[in-house]
Amino acid sequence: MANRENTYIEITPDVLLKAYACGIFPMAESADDPALYWIEPEQRGIIPLNGFHVSSRLARTVRTTPLTVHVDRDFDAVIEGCAEPAPERDKTWINARIRNIYRALYDIGHCHTVEVYDGEHLVGGLYGVSLGRAFFGESMFHRVTDASKIALVHLIARLRAGGFKLCDTQYVTPHLKTFGAVDVPKKRYHRMLEEALAGDADFAALPVDRPITGAEALAQLIH
Repeated sequence: MANRENTYIEITPDVLLKAYACGIFPMAESADDPALYWIEPEQRGIIPLNGFHVSSRLARTVRTTPLTVHVDRDFDAVIEGCAEPAPERDKTWINARIRNIYRALYDIGHCHTVEVYDGEHLVGGLYGVSLGRAFFGESMFHRVTDASKIALVHLIARLRAGGFKLCDTQYVTPHLKTFGAVDVPKKRYHRMLEEALAGDADFAALPVDRPITGAEALAQLIH
């Protein structure tokens, strides 16, 4: 279900968080379209935090990569990366209003990034919204092989360490299925969301002031 809202209505961080708590989220048609649509899919994508799958090849990559992973270091660069054209998409839904709204959420601690660096160069990452014990993944990108996969592994490790109960992916893609993502009906999703919103989780349960190693991330996934 998608409802187009008035182009001139301001969406504040408080309004956006209330929308997430109701199971809806905004998207734009394109980067050039200032209008936003409220989306509530009939089938909602989630990654079960206790059913996250990491292949042996990816685990080896995460453990041995020379890339480093930080969180909440450069939100603007991450959303810019997510808005770039990629082989699987030639246009983006991330318009100026999306950038501004999620930047405002980031400024008050409800939006987070996982960032992958080659030296000082950002080569991949993701961002999403945290509310209660729920995390809502928004978008990810990579500029080198496996960078977004490494970011996702580190995200799930952090969510597990921090006591999160729900990882919402909005939709399930063939790529996310390889990690264990599944579709759940809307009614079931709302029950899961209600449970996840009761209580608090800690995105900073793993250190945020230094890079987390691949071994540290993987250790969270075998508990």
